[in-house]
Amino acid sequence: MSETPDPEVVELATRIFDLARRGETEALAAYIDAGVPVNLTNDRGDSLLMLAAYHGHAPAVAALLERGAEAGRPNDRGQTPLAGAVFKGEDEVIRTLLAGGADPREGTPSAVDTARMFGKTDLLELFGAR
Repeated sequence: MSETPDPEVVELATRIFDLARRGETEALAAYIDAGVPVNLTNDRGDSLLMLAAYHGHAPAVAALLERGAEAGRPNDRGQTPLAGAVFKGEDEVIRTLLAGGADPREGTPSAVDTARMFGKTDLLELFGAR
C-alpha cells in the first residue's frame, strides 16, 4: 500500500534538486549537512550528483563528493554522472568526478563508450582506453 507523499516534502525535494541543477553549492551543501541524504534521487533515479554533473557545476560536484556522494551511482537508465559529463563536454566536472573515484567503465553507456561515440580521443586517453 503506497502512501501519498507529503506535499511539503515533495516541495523541499524539488527545491534541493533545483539547487543541484543550478549549481548553488553553498545552499546544497547546507541541506546535506543538515541531514538531507547526499544520494537523494528523483523519480528517474537521477542523484543530486548526476544533476550537478550534467549541468556542469564542478564546485557542487566536489561538495557532494566530499560529503559522501557515490561517484558512479547510475540513474534508472544506467547512466552515470561521468558519462553525462562526457556527453555534455564538461571537462572540469569530468576531472572532479575522476578524482572522486568515478570509474569511466561503469554505466550504460559508460563514459568510455560515450567518449568513443563522440570521438573524444583526449578523454579516451585520460581514461586509459585508447
